Amino acid sequence: MTTSVLIVEDEPEFLRRFSDAVLADPALALVGAVATGRAGIAMLDAQPPDVMLVDLGLPDIDGVEVIRHAARRHPQCDVLVVTMFGDDQHVVDSIEAGATGYLLKDAGAQRIAASIHELRAGGSPISPSIARRVLSRFRISAAPQPAPAKDAAPSPLTERETEILRLAAKGLSFETIGELTGISPHTVVAHVKKIYRKLAVHSRGEAVYEASQMGLL
Repeated sequence: MTTSVLIVEDEPEFLRRFSDAVLADPALALVGAVATGRAGIAMLDAQPPDVMLVDLGLPDIDGVEVIRHAARRHPQCDVLVVTMFGDDQHVVDSIEAGATGYLLKDAGAQRIAASIHELRAGGSPISPSIARRVLSRFRISAAPQPAPAKDAAPSPLTERETEILRLAAKGLSFETIGELTGISPHTVVAHVKKIYRKLAVHSRGEAVYEASQMGLL
């Protein structure tokens, strides 16, 4: 099945590069390439694509507004941010608005096309430097856990398993968790299986619920 793609990018060089990346992949179809946020919203409403590539520094409105519109009106559309901005605020604002992937503009054509396919497969492609920022922010913002009571049973999960479960509770894919923790997706799956076995559950939702009830998260 062909994946339809809309590009919202105001810089001609990058607009051409991203368009070429889509056109070079027979499994992708370019349905529009526009240079303003308002034009992007109009295209979204007229012909909703499967994936939208959007820059944040658009000339008329903030790219985050375009992302928010897509998430609200066209939730079936995956949004991939491709931008020069790699600071915490832009990353967090984009993810909170509904972006499902975040790449810096130094990504090559093959990476762009591969990321579109990854999105449609349920993944969340993120540039390595951005993944490091997200992980650092997660670690800093994580609330300190209260010291267990003297008579409380020790946690059945290791520190690594607890970290993975916390990331999984945020809805992140195993591929993204692997990028954030520096391990392979196969290793993440192995940890998840151990978590399920230790908590006597069979799904992510059950694992998060049980761990919360036990005060592990």
